[in-house]
Amino acid sequence: MNLRDLVYGLYARRVEGRLDHDQVPKHIGVIMDGNRRWAKAAGSTAAQGHRAGADKIEEFLGWCSETDVEVVTLWLLSTDNFDRPQEELVPLLEIIEGVVRTLAADGRWRVHHVGTPDILPSQMQTALKEAAEATAHVDGILVNVAIGYGGRQEIADAVRSMLLDHSEKGTSLEGLADIVDVDMIGKHLYTSDQPDPDLVIRTSGEQRLSGFMLWQTAHSEYYFCEVFWPAFRKVDFLRALRDYAARHRRFGG
Repeated sequence: MNLRDLVYGLYARRVEGRLDHDQVPKHIGVIMDGNRRWAKAAGSTAAQGHRAGADKIEEFLGWCSETDVEVVTLWLLSTDNFDRPQEELVPLLEIIEGVVRTLAADGRWRVHHVGTPDILPSQMQTALKEAAEATAHVDGILVNVAIGYGGRQEIADAVRSMLLDHSEKGTSLEGLADIVDVDMIGKHLYTSDQPDPDLVIRTSGEQRLSGFMLWQTAHSEYYFCEVFWPAFRKVDFLRALRDYAARHRRFGG
């Protein structure tokens, strides 16, 4: 261990020791940004950057389990990512499928897919279904894997699901217009039975949501971190929790 790692370790323990576990967010959303820029800075390929980002995930979830976080949503692949060149997209999909299978095999996490499954390769759909079934009994952190996910698409899917549901019940369009409300639409989201994110972390210095959980993050707190995702450290995570604990959430009040 070099001197820098030792200093970071001591600082992390100091921050963790002062952390009020009663103020820890129960649901954390993570926009894991910067894999390709990290790779470019390291003289590596995009695939190597994505692999390094994937390798960070279980470490991150371990930190979450140490601090009483109950739900984590990881944005692994957006609907916009399908516009990337095939030479990057194909290995990225393979890496993400590997993440899903690794999380399921770990035994500590309950895996749940959020996103549009129909746009994913059949092999990925199978991996997601098997992961959900294999971990349904796990009493650990609920890990939402956002794959083929877009915030606007989720809202459109929720409205479509609501319309179909009420059509089957025989509700007229006029009748539905009279009763539709925020809670009704919310029940048809990908995360319908879950608490909304308390905290959203985005790495790489970008300060935007890019469509991440647009409905659920209406009252979330945001933490933007300069470091690229593969280089995200425990001390960065603890700083995010400390920053969150110091805020006074008003929920629009």
